[in-house]
Amino acid sequence: MVSRIRRVVFGSIRNKIFFLILITVALLAAAFFLATGHQNTQLAELNAEISREQRTNIAETTEQEMTRVIRDDLLRRTDLEAMITDEIFKDSKARVMLLGDYAAGLFAAPEEYPPEAWNGPDPSRDGELVAQVILADDVNPEDPKLQEAVGLIANMSDLMISMCGTFNTDNAYVALPEGAFLSVSRNSASWFKEDGSPLSYDARTRFWYKQAVEAGKLIFTDVEEDANTGELSLVCAMPVYDPDGGLRAVIGTDLFLSTMQETIRGSEKNGGGYHMVVNQDGHVIVSSLKDSEFQTQTSEEAQDLRRSKNTDLAVFVNNALAGKNNVKLVCLKEGNYYMAASLVDTAGWALICMFNEDDVTAPGRTLQAKYAATQDSATGRYREKSTQSTKIMILSLAALLALLSGIALWQGKRIVRPLNTMTQHISEIKGENLEFKMEDTYRTGDEIEILAESFADMSRTTIEYIDRVRTVTAEKERIGAELNMAARIQNSMLPHIFPPFPERDEFDLYASMDPAKEVGGDFYDFFLVDEDHLCAVIADVSGKGIPAALFMMVSKLIVQSYALLGQSPGEILTSANDAICSNNTAEMFVTVWVGILEISTGKLTAANAGHEFPALMRAGGEFELFMDKHGFVVGGLEGVKYKQYELQLEPGDKLFVYTDGVAEATDANNELFGTDRMLAALNTAKDQGPKELLQSVRQSIDDFVKDAEQFDDLTMLCMEYRGPKDGREGHGAV
Repeated sequence: MVSRIRRVVFGSIRNKIFFLILITVALLAAAFFLATGHQNTQLAELNAEISREQRTNIAETTEQEMTRVIRDDLLRRTDLEAMITDEIFKDSKARVMLLGDYAAGLFAAPEEYPPEAWNGPDPSRDGELVAQVILADDVNPEDPKLQEAVGLIANMSDLMISMCGTFNTDNAYVALPEGAFLSVSRNSASWFKEDGSPLSYDARTRFWYKQAVEAGKLIFTDVEEDANTGELSLVCAMPVYDPDGGLRAVIGTDLFLSTMQETIRGSEKNGGGYHMVVNQDGHVIVSSLKDSEFQTQTSEEAQDLRRSKNTDLAVFVNNALAGKNNVKLVCLKEGNYYMAASLVDTAGWALICMFNEDDVTAPGRTLQAKYAATQDSATGRYREKSTQSTKIMILSLAALLALLSGIALWQGKRIVRPLNTMTQHISEIKGENLEFKMEDTYRTGDEIEILAESFADMSRTTIEYIDRVRTVTAEKERIGAELNMAARIQNSMLPHIFPPFPERDEFDLYASMDPAKEVGGDFYDFFLVDEDHLCAVIADVSGKGIPAALFMMVSKLIVQSYALLGQSPGEILTSANDAICSNNTAEMFVTVWVGILEISTGKLTAANAGHEFPALMRAGGEFELFMDKHGFVVGGLEGVKYKQYELQLEPGDKLFVYTDGVAEATDANNELFGTDRMLAALNTAKDQGPKELLQSVRQSIDDFVKDAEQFDDLTMLCMEYRGPKDGREGHGAV
């Protein structure tokens, strides 16, 4: 039935077709909304799944790559440090063999070598490189056979002196079975007791003599205490025989562990890494890991790591000594460490390098966190754009209901096709294939293109992160290794064993240096110029960081050298200024306070080159600033002559010197700590020892600055004069 109302015909074919198309478009619109919503849900789930897979892949790839880099670097560094360590042993072996060959020639044809004059130790030549003969208690100095043997072997004196001076060797010595000991060293005074009587020394009873004779060839001993200095050392020694096979002498030279440690530290390039040298008995010879398992001890006390209760460590050490160079993860008390070993061929020992596992995985964890943040941001952008797209589609479809079904179908295909293509391509992203490429199909000018660009950005970012991790890791290791090396070198240059002179109770001394950066420009030093004179130095180099640290080391060595030459404080600063100004292209300078204490009288002679005023406390009084006269800074102007002054210290007097980092320590409000607070901190602990005084000042500074950043190095030195003593005991022999 057809009806007409005001020219509008209902029930006509045209209207039916119109309503059919209208219903079709509405149904298509509804179907499209359902399909789009379903696909958006699938895309969200797929995005989350891909994100999880990518995070897993990044974690695995990063860990594998970091492990490979660490393994390769650890093996390379182990071989390098083993080669450097081996050079130490090679040099020592070559020197001993050279002396051994020369001695063998003497004993093979003694008639060709007239006896050389020889002398015992001369304390006036202490510090000089001289040859001296020391006899055992049971030896008769007038014995003709002894005189003949010593006169013959004295022909080696010039060679030994030349060798020690050329190769900067501490000592070299020849021990005769007759009980004579020919030594070339700089410690002539140590062969006398306090009362001036000479010390005797029987080398035939020493471990290195016995081991060399027993082995019948060149040997490197285990770690023992040096009889002269008390330091831990090992000895390279070899026996010398005459043509008939009779023992005629034992040649030897010391390898002090402190010197070896400094040499090996100079080659160390790591960020959290350590090293140690293990001998054929499983004993630790040199170690930079201060743990009970790896402390350097004498042969009687040292633990045999080959039989360690830590099975993994024991197996690794045995393999290392067998020449098996591989990387193994070993669980230690401090955590898990990657360990690698390389043989030190000359001695037949092993050098072991270690790297903390946490340092390996840290970059990977950082990368995963950054990727997660990027992923969350991209997901948020997608959801935001998806919500906006839904609103736009609803408004658009309300207008499109009047259009033909063909336009609706075309529009539907236009939207769905790129989504299907994108879904297919995204599902193919897995494993090593992490790349999502932007194609013309996705360039729709709407949210689909934005979504595709987001996926393309995430894919590109992921690949860039993986490529960048190698560069970031290598750069981090390089920078960390250089700063660590610089800090270790600087620390090794400063005295750090306290009490420094335990056998001397005429004075007490303590010092500390806390750099503002990894390395600093401040330094302190103290040393005995001779038995009655103690030299103390504190200085502040202009600038900070590695340049200041390098200038600091040069300045320290120059000042120490002139002090050991016996110059007064004023002469020391004058000579040091001339030396530094002669080639100071960097135009750096250093403020220095240097004082020399005559221990027996308490007279302190000092000079100040632009440094802070010292703080002096008289016995029973309080600390006050001593306004000494200042000279110009060292390194600032050539030809400056520095004046010195004298202070008479009485028993109980204390002297405190420091750098400007103490008084200029700044809190969060930019207020300076100042000398008044410093004196108050000193006087709070004035009745305590130097160590407690420095701790009191440091605690006061920390309480003042709180969380504010440290802008300058903090260096302090305190000396307490206790007065002279009588009957001081002598020092040991080599």
